[in-house]
Amino acid sequence: MDGPWFRLKSICRSSLHELRRTHAKRGFFGFNDAMPLVGFTALVILSLGVAGYAVGVYGFLPLGVALHPDMRAAFEAHRIGVYAHVFTSAVALALGPVQFSARFRAARPGLHRWLGRLYLGVGVLVGGVAGLFMAFHAFGGLAARLGFGCLAALWLYTGFRAYRAIRARDIAAHRRWMVRNFALTFAAVTLRLWMPASMVLGIPFENAYPVIAWLCWIPNLVLAELAFNQARNRATRPTMATEPGSAAQER
Repeated sequence: MDGPWFRLKSICRSSLHELRRTHAKRGFFGFNDAMPLVGFTALVILSLGVAGYAVGVYGFLPLGVALHPDMRAAFEAHRIGVYAHVFTSAVALALGPVQFSARFRAARPGLHRWLGRLYLGVGVLVGGVAGLFMAFHAFGGLAARLGFGCLAALWLYTGFRAYRAIRARDIAAHRRWMVRNFALTFAAVTLRLWMPASMVLGIPFENAYPVIAWLCWIPNLVLAELAFNQARNRATRPTMATEPGSAAQER
């Protein structure tokens, strides 16, 4: 089992161990308390779990065996698009969490850059283009196609902005765009959380799926923006308290 997945698992385990010792000081991508350790651990477990599930199901089982019967025909008709999207997106989903470790970035900057190239160049670029193609054939009618199409387009756009920012050596902007980008990558996880939830609630699949096409990624982006705003407010609060006249204004 000494393959790439084993090595990636070792890297993630090491990053989690290092994060426990430095989290209070460094925080998530530099935003203290923006993502607590428990949340980061859940992020890693869910991301690797869904990536491994996708590789296992689509790599070793007949195509469409785990899908709704109405989706199977579209997948069978576009095998190349499906496999390109699934496997490259799994790369992005597996690599994304480890890139958020401040300790890992400081200790292994060269590896961080190469994993970033793999994440953006293979995971996001190929996975996003394939996802955009597959969105035109998504089950659920126009609503689902628009939902998945917007997701793929924004995934590509945020990846491009993150790449352009790092090329311009704008580290702060790069980190913000990468957080937004991985929030969209994580739609692969939230999609698989909303689907069983809709079944438990007794909502028919054909009614739930077009809604989930939007629900799997919009809340992710909203949470990312709320984290940015929370971190920005905490950063500016001490400054505001020391500004001339601030005490008088408070009174």
